[in-house]
Amino acid sequence: MSNTKSSGFSHTAIETNNGLMIVLMLIVLSIGGLLEIVPLFFQKSTTQPVAGLKPYPALELAGRDIYQREGCYNCHSQMIRPFRAETLRYGHYSLAGEFVYDHPFQWGSKRTGPDLHRIGGKYSDQWQITHLLNPRDLVPESIMPAYPWLATATVNGAKLGAHMKGLRTVGVPYTDADIAGAAEAVEGKTEMEAMVAYLQGLGHLVK
Repeated sequence: MSNTKSSGFSHTAIETNNGLMIVLMLIVLSIGGLLEIVPLFFQKSTTQPVAGLKPYPALELAGRDIYQREGCYNCHSQMIRPFRAETLRYGHYSLAGEFVYDHPFQWGSKRTGPDLHRIGGKYSDQWQITHLLNPRDLVPESIMPAYPWLATATVNGAKLGAHMKGLRTVGVPYTDADIAGAAEAVEGKTEMEAMVAYLQGLGHLVK
């Protein structure tokens, strides 16, 4: 009897104490998560860019910001899984090295609409514009909302240089010239042009 009551961490004590159970579960999950995640920071396959990868030009970076602002990631994944059905439909599966300069990356599991990782060049610029103005003109069964304001709103380049500076601090190799010329590069461009530039630049490096 004395042995069963001597420890405050006996099986019975843990099972009957919800607070203690939660704390111990969090500790175990944290240790397991760290063991899974930390090694990835030291693997070349996850930290080295694929051949030819370059930082987003100013217009594409602005388009990516708009993509996130409008919540496109809520319905469109940018991760093609390494399964036959996935690669037959979308192309080569996604590699971590393709997203080294993406902060945050746009992988995910939600896919109400098709995956967009290898959308670049699949359709013309005009197709993309028409699709963003009214998706049902091209895909009658689409439930995607229209984004007509992108055609008239102009890109705000005032903060783009600062954005590039921030990205450079986390390893994106923007040059001083890239940062200095960012505002000029997007001057007079519409948000539609920026979005299309971003979409058309996706997924070209791995075939």
